[in-house]
Amino acid sequence: MGNESRRDFIKTSAVAAAGVAALAEHRFAVLGHAAPDAPVRVGVIGCGGRGTGAVLNVLQAATKVIYPRTGYHTEDVAEGGARRAEGVEVVALADLFPDRLAGCRTQLGKVGVEVPDDACFTGFDAYEKLLAREGVNYVILACPPHFRPKHFRAAIEAGKNVFMEKPIAVDGTGVRSVLETGELAQKKGLGVVAGTQRRHEEAWIETMKRLHDGAIGQIHTARAYFNGGRVWVVRRQQGWSDLEWQIRNWVHHTLVSGDHNVEQHLHSLDTANWALGGHPISARAMGGRQVHQGDLYGNVYDHFAVEYEYADGKRMFSQCRQMDDCESLVTTFVDGSEGHADGRGRIFGPDGKGIWRYRNRDAPNPYEEEHAALIRSIREGNPLNETVPVAEATLTAIMGRESAYSGKSITWEEALNSEQDFTLEAYDFYRPLAIGPIPMPGTYEFL
Repeated sequence: MGNESRRDFIKTSAVAAAGVAALAEHRFAVLGHAAPDAPVRVGVIGCGGRGTGAVLNVLQAATKVIYPRTGYHTEDVAEGGARRAEGVEVVALADLFPDRLAGCRTQLGKVGVEVPDDACFTGFDAYEKLLAREGVNYVILACPPHFRPKHFRAAIEAGKNVFMEKPIAVDGTGVRSVLETGELAQKKGLGVVAGTQRRHEEAWIETMKRLHDGAIGQIHTARAYFNGGRVWVVRRQQGWSDLEWQIRNWVHHTLVSGDHNVEQHLHSLDTANWALGGHPISARAMGGRQVHQGDLYGNVYDHFAVEYEYADGKRMFSQCRQMDDCESLVTTFVDGSEGHADGRGRIFGPDGKGIWRYRNRDAPNPYEEEHAALIRSIREGNPLNETVPVAEATLTAIMGRESAYSGKSITWEEALNSEQDFTLEAYDFYRPLAIGPIPMPGTYEFL
């Protein structure tokens, strides 16, 4: 220290520490890796139910998720005593709607997180303002899927690590865009993880290891299901424009959600692709709309059945349904030459007797683990990039949807190179926007 006074030493040390912290954060944000204790400064783009849930997951806050039949997805946060992840803070929020953003702030406040007014942004350009906010280095993308390709591209170009909810697009044009952005993220050394939480669920990881090691012989078939009841709806309120209502009621409009074969069933389709070792090459489907009646349910179908073929001759049989008072089944089965596996972490031999079962009551929460895995990978200097599998799962789902809509078989190349593009000419609340027509097989045209 030489002749430095204690005061000068403290001042110099503080400046040096600040410089080290700034360097660590810079490495985290720009190079995609950092010191083990580098701060994670989270910005949330899309503050509805899933965005609120995701930010509470990255904080590892104690939460209870509620999915009511009507109204919005909501998150009920435990008051007091909530766990908190070390080195993670929420510094900015963005949403199209002020009420959604306010709801997220309220839930964060219950676990002691306060986001200042000047770090909260609303409107169609809110995501740009958040990405320009100094200090943000980890972005959660949780707006409806229609907006994902644009927001993902902007976040990566801005040098942010990204957690993005599934699906990542609603059309082939969007999938191509996301794949290009994923390559850019790789070049920039940025981390990308998707909300396909089964890939971070210990039971599924351990099951897949055994399946791929030959536990059921040669895998030949997967059976993917997402059969459940009706989901929430948002009734139009006085003063809402066409576009505002469709975005708020987004799960019922193909324009915004991609239909439930894409938005909801993707989890089971992704698991099937994982088990079968790739993506399908064609889809042959049927579907329709029996219980979804009227404008309240937009233009989406309420059931799909799809047969997928893979390059090596494997098959995947897929079902999804949104109808009340019917049998529910949400899982993926995998069949092989010497047995089968189910979605409960169980493997059976050719005689139907169990040969292995996953047992770990202390397994990490996959909704938290997907964030933890991304942060670990960045800090270790080897950032995860899950763009390709979630893009392939999304296109798998789009193939099935388009085959059901058109009544024709759709190939992977046709879906990937499709000219279909749901992007609007302008995004404002003053232009009229009719509900999309209900797709009719035989007359619907796949582009």
